[in-house]
Amino acid sequence: MNRKDRLYQSEITAPEDFVFDDRVVRVFPDMINRSVPGYSLIVPMIGVLARRYAQADSRLYDLGCSLGAVSLAMQAAVHKPGVEIVAVDSSMEMIRQLQQNLAEDSDAGAGAILARQGDILETPIENASVVVLNFTLQFIEMEKRQELMNRIATGLNPGGILVLSEKIRFDSEREQELQTLWHHDFKKTQGYSDLEIARKRDALENVLRPDSAGQHMDRLKTAGFGQVYQWYQGFNFVSLVAFRKDGVNL
Repeated sequence: MNRKDRLYQSEITAPEDFVFDDRVVRVFPDMINRSVPGYSLIVPMIGVLARRYAQADSRLYDLGCSLGAVSLAMQAAVHKPGVEIVAVDSSMEMIRQLQQNLAEDSDAGAGAILARQGDILETPIENASVVVLNFTLQFIEMEKRQELMNRIATGLNPGGILVLSEKIRFDSEREQELQTLWHHDFKKTQGYSDLEIARKRDALENVLRPDSAGQHMDRLKTAGFGQVYQWYQGFNFVSLVAFRKDGVNL
């Protein structure tokens, strides 16, 4: 685990080859930290948000949890009785590794983490005070994204929040070009070569389909969220906090 990401130097060259399999699982922590500007800040800050808005005797959902970084951050930050953390991912390889990591962790916090392999589109959202989609929605089929937002809004308790982190695209062609250029510059500072950047871009082209900020806002409003605030941006990566219409944004 925690190996250096060298997949795109030679191993993965075609778009259809990108899947969250054992090869990706082995290098995922390195890959995500070197690919998403500020990822190492976003994860613990989600824990900070969860600490404020998590409710006793409720569930916290980490949808598309990968190796459970967000689940672990919430577990460390939230100290309210009866809290249950539900971590769901479609990749059996990710869940298997997460379950192994949890079994070996002797410093686990009070909130139990239930790691489950499954489709988040079919995961019941019930008695939730915090729901997190940390760079997950961008991998969901576009025509199914509104339905997922609707179910999350319905499953949130009054005062509950959704944290939505996403890579976004920009309406301005010029800004899109600049933000993409800056993101690639960031990846170069992390040690990725031009070849690796190009190969990964090709691999993700038909898998990761970003929305604009406006599309996210419209979808959240339609689902029944009232106030939506952007709390983070690093180039073309943002994170939002959305409150139910009957929630209190304090």
